[in-house]
Amino acid sequence: MNVSKAIKNGSIDAGIGLENVQMVELEEWLAEQGRPKTDVQMLRIDKLAELGCCCFCSILYIGNESFIQANPDKVRAFMRAVKKATDYVLASPDAAWAEYVDFKPVLNTQLDRKIFERSFAYFSRDLKNVSRDWSKVTKYGQRLGVLGADFTPNYTNEFLEWALDEESKDPLGDQKRMAELQQDIACNGGFKRLGATPVAA
Repeated sequence: MNVSKAIKNGSIDAGIGLENVQMVELEEWLAEQGRPKTDVQMLRIDKLAELGCCCFCSILYIGNESFIQANPDKVRAFMRAVKKATDYVLASPDAAWAEYVDFKPVLNTQLDRKIFERSFAYFSRDLKNVSRDWSKVTKYGQRLGVLGADFTPNYTNEFLEWALDEESKDPLGDQKRMAELQQDIACNGGFKRLGATPVAA
């Protein structure tokens, strides 16, 4: 994911990256040169690939099939730990950030803080794999010919022991609202999420 570096040094003119990571890096690089941050443009891959609305990136923890089958209690315990950590980050992002950079001091920079703020809105509250997301990605893989017509995704939510959020009734609208929210965060900073009261910094 060295897209930002390659664009900065002129090796490439464009690349695939994340709005909440590489786009932030390039915005800050432009600002350092006295150029407008709006010079960074992003074509969403969901539009490019004609996926419809972009998936809000379902959670993906990859496990060895035989280990999962032999150790379901350990897998459930792992997911409970991830959920507990996620709940903490969503409730106390400033405290979570402080603990994170205490553990990983090299990331204690203004740039990495901005990346964290821009990522906050994307964190999944319930860790659920969303069927809509996997259906779109599967169909896209089949359209490209990298997945067979009989391919069945092997994601699961069976190890999530808590109540799961309802599926969005307006995913396209959510996508537009997310773009507006991220623009606000880019301009003003802070920890904000769709349909939620902003978390005090």
